[in-house]
Amino acid sequence: MVYARYVAIGDSQTEGIGDPDGNGGWRGFADRLAAHLATVAPDLRYANLAVRGKLTRQVREEQLDAALALRPDLVTVVAGMNDLVRPSFSAETVVSNLDGMFAELTATGARVASLTFPDLARLSPIMRPLRHRVLDLNAGIRTSAARHGVVVVETFGYSVTTDPRLWSPDRIHASPLGHARIAAAFAEVLALPGSDNSWSRPLPGARTATVVRTVTEELRWLTSSAAPWLYRRVRRRSTGDRRTPKRPTLVPVNPPASEPA
Repeated sequence: MVYARYVAIGDSQTEGIGDPDGNGGWRGFADRLAAHLATVAPDLRYANLAVRGKLTRQVREEQLDAALALRPDLVTVVAGMNDLVRPSFSAETVVSNLDGMFAELTATGARVASLTFPDLARLSPIMRPLRHRVLDLNAGIRTSAARHGVVVVETFGYSVTTDPRLWSPDRIHASPLGHARIAAAFAEVLALPGSDNSWSRPLPGARTATVVRTVTEELRWLTSSAAPWLYRRVRRRSTGDRRTPKRPTLVPVNPPASEPA
């Protein structure tokens, strides 16, 4: 299928945090997927409504209507990580919000794609308590997606998805390589020309995790990423406060030569 209007909604992963664009902004998997789509449909128009720090409820309340108004024929919905790491997490609530978005978007005839979350316990020992949350959330995503005909990128069963090289130092956002793999995974489930399952293959040259290295990396993560996150939570602040989408309207991925790139 050739898509003409692609809209991405979600949180920081969709915004592209962790994947610098070289101009002071962020690229990310959605931008990369749009570029792939544009190789098939050069006139593709693309909007990215995602804002970092948003909970799934906020994505539904703040982005869904805007996405529907753009009348997309393809939508990616990626949200839930910010819910997952909060003490108040409820898989039922997150899935309910995702289900509502899936229902409204697919009712328009749009193709909708989402993903499950990887086994975070394999990424960091500190994240092991989150494993049951990931399992519950993924089960709900699969059930909801099947109900509405949403295609899903499965990340949980692949060891590469928890390779540290696919993640930024904060372990919340994908690295440039990680964003590239996510884009390739979406391309595969959408059966785009030139796509395959190579995104799921392990990276060569995996490091052996020693006790000293593991302890050192965990301490570094606690001070550089976990502590600032906890500080924002105490102050009831979010990285997405007062931020607006980076690409709020549908514009060409490949602008005419007369327009600025």
